[in-house]
Amino acid sequence: MASAAEQLAANLNFGAFAKADELKKRIWFTLGALVIYRLGTYIPLPGMNPDAVADLFRQTQSGMLGMFNMFSGGAVGRLAIFALAIMPYISASIIVQLLSSVVPTFEALKKEGEQGRKTLNQYTRYLTLVLAVFQAYAIGVGLQGSGNLVLEPGPFFLLSTTITLVGGTMFLLWLGEQITSRGIGNGTSMIIFAGIIAEFPSQLAQTFELGRQGAISTGLLLGVLVMAICVIAFCVFMERAQRRLLINYPKRQVGNRMYEGQTSFLPLKLNTSGVIPPIFASSLLLLPTTVASFSQASGGTGFLSTMATYLAHGRPAFMILYAALIIFFCFFYTAIVFNPVETADNLKKHGGFMPGIRPGERTAEHIDRILTRITVLGAGYLTIVCLIPEFMITYAQIPIILLGGTSLLIVVTTTMDTVAQVHGHLLAHQYEGLVKKAKLRGARR
Repeated sequence: MASAAEQLAANLNFGAFAKADELKKRIWFTLGALVIYRLGTYIPLPGMNPDAVADLFRQTQSGMLGMFNMFSGGAVGRLAIFALAIMPYISASIIVQLLSSVVPTFEALKKEGEQGRKTLNQYTRYLTLVLAVFQAYAIGVGLQGSGNLVLEPGPFFLLSTTITLVGGTMFLLWLGEQITSRGIGNGTSMIIFAGIIAEFPSQLAQTFELGRQGAISTGLLLGVLVMAICVIAFCVFMERAQRRLLINYPKRQVGNRMYEGQTSFLPLKLNTSGVIPPIFASSLLLLPTTVASFSQASGGTGFLSTMATYLAHGRPAFMILYAALIIFFCFFYTAIVFNPVETADNLKKHGGFMPGIRPGERTAEHIDRILTRITVLGAGYLTIVCLIPEFMITYAQIPIILLGGTSLLIVVTTTMDTVAQVHGHLLAHQYEGLVKKAKLRGARR
């Protein structure tokens, strides 16, 4: 029989949304913060030549700049004050997370609970500032050496560019924290989500323009739309998929009370690594292409140009290496974020055990074996989703960057997380209403 909470969740009526004033305030705050972010993506850096920037970006958008431009909502293509977006924060978060699994000091902080989490978050902010300064200065130097992009190159331009880009990144980091605490959803994910969605209309318009010109047949366009729906449904299914391991807790006596044995589950997500493997794989593969593009723009040729030719989008070498790197990072990152030995020890400390499996080392081996099997499925899922746009761009000549890969995964996971949080706020509001009704009935009696 379902519990009272499960029955309430099943009968949840979104008509209660009109009465949830706190939820409406959070939604309006989130929308206002995202509008501020979008406005910042249209404010250009001081001292830039906009025509030269547009020409350069058209030549290099197939490289890493294209991916960064997608995450920044077009700010890179316009060289706006938010051009760095929150990519330094993402890099810093990944580095700190890896260190918390390798360095004993960070690992101890990770186990200290809320206070340790706050300390790690502070370290992440400091590292974000350092990475942002280095990246902003490198961008300033690169802009000065790329032809006529800068109207008045010199030390003042480097200083102003570095301060502006670093300030933009730190402002977005603060804005994301405000969305997390006072809005709906994870703030950093919502900012990236808004940037990707903002680029979707232009991508869609470009695709339909190709259809109007006769470059793409009507049947192919309809097929692409149907496939997009199928891919999104497939991503939702795979992101929600999990393997639940049965955990039993025996009877125990605390004082004079005897507690009955309980049954629980250890959920193992099919895609434990999230969107980290595609991001790492794309960065490694697109780096030679981007460097070679700037080298060719400056009149240089050599080994990087040859490598960029073989690692261009749609080439067999690119697809094979892309798939191999995604699979490698899936296993590597899963091994970093999930420790079967630690999980087995925690179960043993609390008296939990898996039926037919001895506690301790045998339990850790059993969890590791199952985790390896489902990681194979998760890696295959990520590889398929990320290679779909490559095949479509190469063989169908359709610029559907947003149909698959990292962008689609971020959109799907962020949407699911936001809907779950809205659902949770509505559920809490209904609980408050039930408590008030119960108190009124008790007072009348």
